[in-house]
Amino acid sequence: MIETYKIEGDGYHPFLIREGWQVAQLNYQEEQHIDNIKRLDVHLETDEVFVLTKGNSVLIAAKIEDGEPVFELQLMEQQKVYNIPQDMWHNIAMEEGSEVIIIEKSNTHISDFEFFPLSNEKQIELKEKVKTLFNTVK
Repeated sequence: MIETYKIEGDGYHPFLIREGWQVAQLNYQEEQHIDNIKRLDVHLETDEVFVLTKGNSVLIAAKIEDGEPVFELQLMEQQKVYNIPQDMWHNIAMEEGSEVIIIEKSNTHISDFEFFPLSNEKQIELKEKVKTLFNTVK
């Protein structure tokens, strides 16, 4: 009667998909290391909820102003709930070993996303800001 899930392996894993909503787990992968973040994404049909369950992660949000992203960063606390509203550009920087639970509209990972590539300058700016936040927990 009780369903149990244990998600292993790097990357994004939707594991509980129901009518209208889904739960996924994002386990650290090289693409989420701050040195490898090259773009932001947006969902036009759903908010996206993040809960850090292990490790260290920084949630990245941005508004595009005059064609450039303006970042807001949040060093995540374990077991605290964070929401990225629909239409908000975002990404997540993770340190090795980190795990995040994500709750969003069902099948968001299949069709509800767009990407915004970051310029070299914005990548450097983002790296500096994220690394500063990560250094506060060491």
